Amino acid sequence: MQFRESQAIYLQIADYVCEKILLQEWKPEERVPSVRELAVQLEVNPNTVMRTFEFLQQQEIIYNQRGIGYFVSPGALKQAIAYRKLEFTEKDLPQLFRNMYLLGMTPEDLKPWYEKYKQQHFA
Repeated sequence: MQFRESQAIYLQIADYVCEKILLQEWKPEERVPSVRELAVQLEVNPNTVMRTFEFLQQQEIIYNQRGIGYFVSPGALKQAIAYRKLEFTEKDLPQLFRNMYLLGMTPEDLKPWYEKYKQQHFA
């Protein structure tokens, strides 16, 4: 995984976990990789993954079954959408809107690009 300097690594890992849930690769009540497994997979310190898991538990996206591991919460999809929407509207949209304004673009100008992207990546 390529990490960006503009955001804490544990939050980037949280985005990764949320994406797995949003794409339904990890389903409700399904066990997620252990702290060690995910740390090895993403090439990060296990303490960083532990911080991510603690954060995701606070967001009610995953939960811990003591001695067994971490699992996707029953309402994880809804919680992940809410979390990602908030992140998107607070962090990504302002820069997008600034660029659109500077380039004289409107939301209607973006529609064909959005449709093309959906076809290429989610068809």
